[in-house]
Amino acid sequence: MNNGHRTSRVILYVVLCSGVLLTVFPFIWMVLTSFKLDGEAVQVPPTILPQHPSLQAYQQVFDVIPFRSVLLNSVISTVLIVLGQVLFCTMAAYGFARIKFPGRQLIFILVLSVLMVPGQIFLIPQYLIVQKLHLLDTMGGLVLPSLFSAFGTFLLRQFFLSIPAEMEEAAILDGANRWQIFTRVMVPLVQPGIVTLVIFTAKYGWNNFMWPLIITTTPSKMTLGPALSTLSGVHVNNYPAQMAGAVLAVIPMLILFIVFQKQFIEGVAHAGVKG
Repeated sequence: MNNGHRTSRVILYVVLCSGVLLTVFPFIWMVLTSFKLDGEAVQVPPTILPQHPSLQAYQQVFDVIPFRSVLLNSVISTVLIVLGQVLFCTMAAYGFARIKFPGRQLIFILVLSVLMVPGQIFLIPQYLIVQKLHLLDTMGGLVLPSLFSAFGTFLLRQFFLSIPAEMEEAAILDGANRWQIFTRVMVPLVQPGIVTLVIFTAKYGWNNFMWPLIITTTPSKMTLGPALSTLSGVHVNNYPAQMAGAVLAVIPMLILFIVFQKQFIEGVAHAGVKG
């Protein structure tokens, strides 16, 4: 290996390590700040390591908000949103990819057009619909607008398109109907895509802030996002408590990604195999 090639590799490693450090540092700072006292968190110049590590901030989180109820609400809403999107997006994606019907391409383009519109535009119509259904401040109103996803439909459609047509033809020759082909042949073949959708949807449902903030008013019916926002004061911010709440909110998603990281990376890598 010549000196020029070795120098290039060293520069590459330095750049990559710097990028990793910049990415991970905010998370490390959040965790360290959660163990600091109020005065130390706003100290100038700032300290990186807590001088007197304390769990006071975590205790404040449990004292200020009904954390157990809020956590349960987040878990239930996230699970319902994930199940809804997996069910509806999988069926819709299979229909757009494999079933020929009049206007298929036009309808699919209309579905994709939703991705080009900022989500905030739908807040008022969604609120009015949920209000008419008398679902304000309920779990149903919280999850109903998120049970379908244009992105999830597009993602799984790409996976269905990548499966050879001979698989379906063989199933038809064996006497399988359309539903049996979908559930027993096609769905098992797109499991990496479904896992990818599950992770993306779980992240969205867990971190969703604006809609739960609008739809829920009772503290015990809130999810983590709106509930943790109450830790921010009008005149004084309790930064250690905010960081402690953020750490508690991040842990479930971190565990989810660690468990399914292989399937997630494989799914993202194969998402654009065929258009």
